[in-house]
Amino acid sequence: MTGEPSTPHRRRARYSGKYPRLFDEKYKEHHPEQYPGTVRKVLDSGKTPAGAHVPILTAEILEALDPQPGDTTVDCTLGYGGHARAILQRIHSGGRLLGLDVDPLELPKTEARMRRLGFGPEVFVARRSNFAGLPAALAAEAMAGADCLLADLGVSSMQLDTPGRGFSFKTPGPLDMRMNPNRGQPASALLRALEPAALAALLVENSDEPHAAILAEALAGRALAQTSDLAAAVRSALAHARDEEREQSVRRVFQALRIAVNEEFTALDTLLRHLPQCMKPGGRVAIVSFHSGEDRRVKKAFQAGLRDGLYAAIAGDVVRPTSEECRANPRASAAKLRWARRASAVGAESVRLRCGPD
Repeated sequence: MTGEPSTPHRRRARYSGKYPRLFDEKYKEHHPEQYPGTVRKVLDSGKTPAGAHVPILTAEILEALDPQPGDTTVDCTLGYGGHARAILQRIHSGGRLLGLDVDPLELPKTEARMRRLGFGPEVFVARRSNFAGLPAALAAEAMAGADCLLADLGVSSMQLDTPGRGFSFKTPGPLDMRMNPNRGQPASALLRALEPAALAALLVENSDEPHAAILAEALAGRALAQTSDLAAAVRSALAHARDEEREQSVRRVFQALRIAVNEEFTALDTLLRHLPQCMKPGGRVAIVSFHSGEDRRVKKAFQAGLRDGLYAAIAGDVVRPTSEECRANPRASAAKLRWARRASAVGAESVRLRCGPD
């Protein structure tokens, strides 16, 4: 009997030690449906499983948005789909959720995951789009507006933990940081092109970096190809500083470059400008931020909308995760939630909650 030879079985590559350390070696964490026990151990230890993302402030977001059966909803930052799943469970019986994400690598995975969970195209649709394109995305789906809208800003754990994406200095990888690797320039190219003065301004605006001037002189124009190269250059420039202070600056430099590479503040400003027109009368919006630059923009936009009668109510103060959530998921510690409710009509007067101090 003849036929094409079968593909020979190849054993999984072995890793040294008892537990896998590298992202690609953590095969059990990449398949949570097959290894739920391993994933639970990782979560119980306060860590995020490789290739996954633990949604933050879920209960508080659901309270702010109050999704109801039949609601039209939008998740502007779909990510792993954790928040979307929680919302979809509330809007069954006629509801619909539009999920937006700019990442062409993670979006297909999340859409497939949501389909496996039983959310068909009649209730859930995913579109590759930056949330700055919200009006066009709503129009493309023939949605007149949203009853509930969520934006969870920043970077996802999948992006942060994947070495090849270049978002983190924990593991060496290309200094890229693009959420959409098919567009724009990587962080390495941006860093090489910037003059010291421009880089210093960027570090202050995007991460409140106290050593901006010193770091700008040391980093601007440098050809740094790897994440480890950039981290080492920051540490070298701040050799006089305490270890903890130096590591905080490494994190802030990575954050500042990521925000610049992806034009995150520009996209957020555009979203905030379009938000009232994208909400149905009485619609609710919740935005989670992780940096003072983001939170200031959200707070001021909501306050201005309240003064102009576009919003009937806004959060009286920022909502933060509980200490229990921060212990279970340390990445939640910097999160800040603000919400707003669209006025029933332009210029409508309603009970207004004034913003208190942070």
